[in-house]
Amino acid sequence: MAAEPRKKPIISTGTAAQNRRARYDYKIGETYEAGLVLHGPEVKSLRLGRASIAEAWAGERDGEMWLFGCHIPEYQAGSFMAKFDPVRPKKLLLHGKEIRTLTGAVTREGATLVPLEIRFNEKGRAKVILGLAAGKKMHDKRADIAKRDWQRDKARLMRNKGGE
Repeated sequence: MAAEPRKKPIISTGTAAQNRRARYDYKIGETYEAGLVLHGPEVKSLRLGRASIAEAWAGERDGEMWLFGCHIPEYQAGSFMAKFDPVRPKKLLLHGKEIRTLTGAVTREGATLVPLEIRFNEKGRAKVILGLAAGKKMHDKRADIAKRDWQRDKARLMRNKGGE
């Protein structure tokens, strides 16, 4: 009997896409959770964990918040009805007060809205975690790397000392 080929795991809850570079490039302040307006095939592709938010950013357009630069590839198992633009702007669902707060922070303080991750909640709805971020200078990035290296070395020393 022939073994069935392995399928990619389908994500029902948990992280679908992560922007790990954002925490290196930006100082993340407050975070906000926003709903995401998606078409059917986009949700299926997202559940397969194929999205990329490395180049994505959020901004205001006509009084609404939108996610730009998020790449969700076409769902391969779909028909011709499953064709969509992979990088189309996606509408974010936020309360009006949150939209005004975020828009004010971006215009006044020069902050950036960076998507940190896309995940599915317990109800199976796609949510994007937005971080209100300020850019880091090169010396800040070097300091973070040195701090992370010291923490790793300290953990290694403690582990080796504890084993003796």
